[in-house]
Amino acid sequence: MASQQTLNVLVVDREMEAQQALKEILSTQGYGVVALTDPQRALDELRAHRFQLVILDVSPGTGGGEALAAIRAFDRDVCVIATSSVASVELAVATMKYQAFHYLQKPVETEEVLAVVKEAIRERGLVVDLETRLNGEIGTRIRSRRHEAALTLKQLANRTGLSVSLISQIELGKSAASMSTMYKLAAALGVKMTYFFETL
Repeated sequence: MASQQTLNVLVVDREMEAQQALKEILSTQGYGVVALTDPQRALDELRAHRFQLVILDVSPGTGGGEALAAIRAFDRDVCVIATSSVASVELAVATMKYQAFHYLQKPVETEEVLAVVKEAIRERGLVVDLETRLNGEIGTRIRSRRHEAALTLKQLANRTGLSVSLISQIELGKSAASMSTMYKLAAALGVKMTYFFETL
């Protein structure tokens, strides 16, 4: 069974209805959600708890823009998705200046929110499934080493006695390699098995 690490999300929106909608959308996906109506409390919440993602309403007059600036001054890495009830190019540009990952127009659609959150998880490496991350990292190292050795998948399959399909699945992080498979790959690629696990 995969070791799960819950994605913790801080939702900050003065509109209770919008806040509750986001909380419900995210909670049904198994994410841990804390919701606030006061953007001034967002920074205190970030200091007190570990959040990988913040969904923040930056609509004019809400204090969200100021909260975003304060969050970014405190933490340059936390992923922020901005929402706004006002369609404004200037606001979008200002939001992106503070490295917001995405900018959503309110009212937000369930499918859109989930798609953006999944994109953030994938692109920012927000870890939800530790086993998936491990498989992905090992796969990347195998593929990189294979490319360095100028080997095709077929050539590596011939050297190891493994199928092209299995090696491809391992390189894509979609399949976990057994210890004997790792041993065969390491030998064929001219590295020690520890090469695939260093600094993980």
